[in-house]
Amino acid sequence: MSTPPDPRASPHGRLSGGETPVPRMLRTAAAYSWRILAVGIVVRFAFSVLGQFHRIAVAVFLGLVITALLRPVAELFARVMPRPLAVAAALVGGVVLILGVLTLVGETVAGQRTGLEREFVSGIDRIERRLEEPPFRLSPGVFDDLQSRIGKALSSHRSTIISTALSGASRLLEVLTVLALALFCAVFFTHSGDRQWRWVCGQLPAAARDRFTVAGAAAWRTFTGYTHGIVLVAVTNAVLVGLALFALGVPLAVPLALLEFFAAFIPLIGSPIALAVAAVVALAAKGPLIALVVVALIVVIGQIEGHLLHPLVMSWAVRLHPVVVALSVVGGAVAAGVIGAVVAVPLVAVVWSVYQALVGREGATEGRLGARGKDSGP
Repeated sequence: MSTPPDPRASPHGRLSGGETPVPRMLRTAAAYSWRILAVGIVVRFAFSVLGQFHRIAVAVFLGLVITALLRPVAELFARVMPRPLAVAAALVGGVVLILGVLTLVGETVAGQRTGLEREFVSGIDRIERRLEEPPFRLSPGVFDDLQSRIGKALSSHRSTIISTALSGASRLLEVLTVLALALFCAVFFTHSGDRQWRWVCGQLPAAARDRFTVAGAAAWRTFTGYTHGIVLVAVTNAVLVGLALFALGVPLAVPLALLEFFAAFIPLIGSPIALAVAAVVALAAKGPLIALVVVALIVVIGQIEGHLLHPLVMSWAVRLHPVVVALSVVGGAVAAGVIGAVVAVPLVAVVWSVYQALVGREGATEGRLGARGKDSGP
């Protein structure tokens, strides 16, 4: 049945009052635009609030990471001991492991300090001699002038350096406070996180409880999968880098491997930056040939991480396109620095998994309703 024409419309499609009807495409675009603006305002407000309490947000995030790592261990211990004791044992074991690794790194640096100073001085002299030879042909006075400029800059900015060191001490206190709060949250998340989430869902309206339960399960599954996967990738990269640097005779192999471990938590760009630092150390200590071999490691380990480890290890987490990962890392770094670069990818993965879970739930619900309608029909 056709719709009767508007009696106010003229033969040219204009209303009799001189008004022009708005095209359907423009009305649809306007409807979506104000909704997108509203969502953008809410997201901006949420991030501004988190920015005011960023230390608490970072502590909660670290608490969730610790929970994702320790909860399987606590569940294993809970089979043979009471749950509170199992949580305490898992947490103490994790702290002892971290302190042991840091102690090993400190002893390695302290034991190699004398030899490292000698190797670095001879390495810098060797680099200067190479730069004085063809094809660079730099004048020896360039390096003396550079050293004098650095000394003058340090002496002229001594007060700034001292104030920066003092502010660094206050920053260290803030970091320790955040870590303590993260451990405090992790203890309760590991012990009774499921009961806490059920309590939160119980405070919601009855119509929204199922959706929040599904969204929470999907978010936690993705977050734990991503956390386990990225830790396994970081450990694999650190072991490969440590063995390669040790075989090449590069000093500080253990600290550089630890740097690679932490850098791997920033996808795509973390590992190349850590290996670039290793290449500089190799250049100063072992010469350009070993440094070129370390640079080649950047390419090899990048290919292993991108084409082998991530597809295999991340199979239980949400797979994101490399372009999405790159944009997420850059956007997170621009918004919140290093912390934003670390948090961006798991946040995007969690949001995408929640969206897929809710869409799949609605589709399944509509399918069941449609099936019931067909069954009840004539």
